[in-house]
Amino acid sequence: MDRRMSATVNNPFQHIVEPLDSTDPKKQFYNLSKLGDPRYDRLPFSIRVLLESAVRNCDGFLVKCSDVESILNWKQTQTQTVEVPFRPARVILQDFTGVPAVVDFAAMRDAVMKLGGDPEKINPVCPADLVIDHSIQVDFNRKSDSLQKNQDLEFDRNKERFQFLKWGSKAFRNMRIIPPGSGIVHQVNLEYLARVVFNYDGYFYPDSLVGTDSHTTMIDGLGVLGWGVGGIEAEAVMLGQPISMVLPEVVGYKLSGTPDKFITSTDIVLTVTKHLRQVGVVGKFVEFFGPGVAQLSIADRATIANMCPEYGATAAFFPVDNVSIQYLKQTGREAEQLAYITKYLKAVAMFRDYNDVSQDPDYTRVVELDLSTVVPCCSGPKRPQDRIAVSDMKTDFETCLGAKVGFKGFQVALERHSTGVPFQFDGKEYTLSHGSVVIAAITSCTNTSNPSVMLGAGLLAKKAIECGLSVKPYIKTSLSPGSGVVTTYLKESGVMDYLYQLGFEVVGYGCMTCIGNSGPLPEPVVNAITQGDLVAAGVLSGNRNFEGRVHPNTRANYLASPPLVIAYAIAGTVRIDFEKEPVAINSEGKEIFLRDIWPTREEIQAVERTFVIPSMFKEVYEKIEKVNERWNSLVAPSDKLYTWDPKSTYIKSPPFFDGLLKPPKSIHDAYVLLNFGDSVTTDHISPAGNIARNSSAARYLTNRGLSPRDYNSYGSRRGNDDVMARGTFANIRLFNKFLNKQAPQTIHLPTGETLDVFDAAERYQQSGVPLLVLAGKEYGSGSSRDWAAKGPFLLGIKAVVAESYERIHRSNLVGMGVIPLEYLEGDTADSLGLTGRERYTIIIPEQLTPRMILDTGKTFQVRMRFDTDVELAYFRHGGILNYMIRKMSEN
Repeated sequence: MDRRMSATVNNPFQHIVEPLDSTDPKKQFYNLSKLGDPRYDRLPFSIRVLLESAVRNCDGFLVKCSDVESILNWKQTQTQTVEVPFRPARVILQDFTGVPAVVDFAAMRDAVMKLGGDPEKINPVCPADLVIDHSIQVDFNRKSDSLQKNQDLEFDRNKERFQFLKWGSKAFRNMRIIPPGSGIVHQVNLEYLARVVFNYDGYFYPDSLVGTDSHTTMIDGLGVLGWGVGGIEAEAVMLGQPISMVLPEVVGYKLSGTPDKFITSTDIVLTVTKHLRQVGVVGKFVEFFGPGVAQLSIADRATIANMCPEYGATAAFFPVDNVSIQYLKQTGREAEQLAYITKYLKAVAMFRDYNDVSQDPDYTRVVELDLSTVVPCCSGPKRPQDRIAVSDMKTDFETCLGAKVGFKGFQVALERHSTGVPFQFDGKEYTLSHGSVVIAAITSCTNTSNPSVMLGAGLLAKKAIECGLSVKPYIKTSLSPGSGVVTTYLKESGVMDYLYQLGFEVVGYGCMTCIGNSGPLPEPVVNAITQGDLVAAGVLSGNRNFEGRVHPNTRANYLASPPLVIAYAIAGTVRIDFEKEPVAINSEGKEIFLRDIWPTREEIQAVERTFVIPSMFKEVYEKIEKVNERWNSLVAPSDKLYTWDPKSTYIKSPPFFDGLLKPPKSIHDAYVLLNFGDSVTTDHISPAGNIARNSSAARYLTNRGLSPRDYNSYGSRRGNDDVMARGTFANIRLFNKFLNKQAPQTIHLPTGETLDVFDAAERYQQSGVPLLVLAGKEYGSGSSRDWAAKGPFLLGIKAVVAESYERIHRSNLVGMGVIPLEYLEGDTADSLGLTGRERYTIIIPEQLTPRMILDTGKTFQVRMRFDTDVELAYFRHGGILNYMIRKMSEN
């Protein structure tokens, strides 16, 4: 029997188990309504999912009756830091985080065998799906064969990684690989992998998951509770360990009103993101309710749920309703499945009618958005929460241009604001200036999963072509859909040809530009940007626009809806007021305004009803695991233990398990390796994009015989710790207070030398000196990236002292045994007068308690952010994976 269900054998709640249908007594469920507890009907729907998992898995050991009581008593316990276990039904991974997970599993098998245990105990017991979507890059665009060329190059670069993953799919049970070229993980999850209700081993229960990508929350839009966790934590879940979590507060987000006919779901989500950032929802669940929800399609809800990490919440939940069931029907799910999903959710009071106020549960607090107040908007130029009305884009950019360097500033001298740099491209002369668009990408799961904005982009392209408009040839345009279904309905509806004429042809199926796989810009464009020190712009329909992420040469990056991406590409600049200025002047000298080519919601919905149909989804997904011929023909070993190749620069056995039996030590006389301000992202800590030719990682690869064309990206090399340690803090936009400028460098304090971060850390390690990092607010925000914790661990960083942490990154630090320390309320590095040149001693007492306060050897104290007893247990064992190895070896 699967370990997920073994808890039912001696379950104290067995008395509430009953058949869902009297005609089939073997198909049962835990009927929570039979608990007879009036508190159940007042629980937020998301908390009901946690409760069901606790009831079904209650075994008196990992999940106790007291945990069930804590969840039932949520209204009283939500603000008391109560720890509860949660066993999600499945795990989802993408390849950038999936490869290191499989590397860790392979190394853990070796470690268990060395300790005398059975290596095959290292095996997923919780179903895991791994979608390969992060490897493909926009190397080619504006060519009829761009898609094939990009896919061929992806396979050539990543053959070794793909062979390793194929080995993993054979060596480990319960692990399914979705091959490259299939789509983006979250869209494939939404359209194909999601069960909504599991029908497994004789039981019905809610679908739920954790994923190794922060945007796992997209599935919350379908009523499946899920969120991103660190890769390290996900590995423990796959091995049968429940997640230990603090019972969250739940913010009720009431939607009312009707959006204007010109508003897109992207406008709504950027408005919600800014609003909830202001409200403050870090570490909380957000649950949507109110009559406005009923007006949103599942694609619209998924768009809002997708950007949950950008507004800081753990989950952004839309309970299942009739619109959810219609979506499942539209995407080709079987009638029998729809029937039991509906019947089960109604039986356990998890089926929602958003117009029925009597179903509204209790929330920690309620905030509201009137959808009629939403206006067309973008976000940028450096953070997704910095929303700007489209009507204000021109003035906002020009203000940012002269403002002090920061999230909304580039500090360009006023006399240089009108700088123009002429250049030649394909035999013609063009001019670049500040705000010129050089990348325009329709990309990312956030928007490409939504037919309304994709068809809206197509209809806008059609009208633009009919008006005689075009996009300048030097602008790097691209279209990377989240699944083959998108291509099908764009073709069937007749808009694909118009997109192609504007340069937006399909270049690949994957995340691409949104994760920094934007590929090279034309050399004349790069030269012009460099010559004029220009603040060039990228516009993308993505969810992240942090500095250095999209492309090294686009200092300003704006998130926008797919139709707006095309509009800015046609305009060629973000310094435009679309309400007052024409988007372009056609060959006849006629001014064409954005309002002339912008499609209405009614136009888009009419096309969607006709062309987005169930047969498309069935046709694409029936062959998804076999459609890639190169994947099918790929030969991989079948041994249960992986044979490591010492020559490999992609896959290497990691050193994380070398000191399995070493207890944690106090930190004595530590130097500060880096001194940061606020909002240091995981992209700053462990970049995913291209490997710079002058970097420590590049020097390592060159010494191994590789040329720059073969470097690939940091993300693709996460299976090799030698590369990733050298890539830690290698982002060119890293701002270290020691240097007072952007550079992937630091000062080696004993000598005063300025060195690459890796080289400085190596010197400290050779001297046997421990290291710390000082940081401000929101340390580790951004992508769920376990290498942002693994990398610092390998550099010898023993602790981070910050004002606050992003949830997933704190969890990853815990998982690696790096201590997350937090200034006490009111303290900051500035208020305490810290320069980072001090040396610190952190004494770790034998008796540890969650969130205890420690001395620093200075005049201030810090809070140790191990929030639960389970996290302390991980720390004592040297991290979560070492904990699991010991556990597996002992059993």
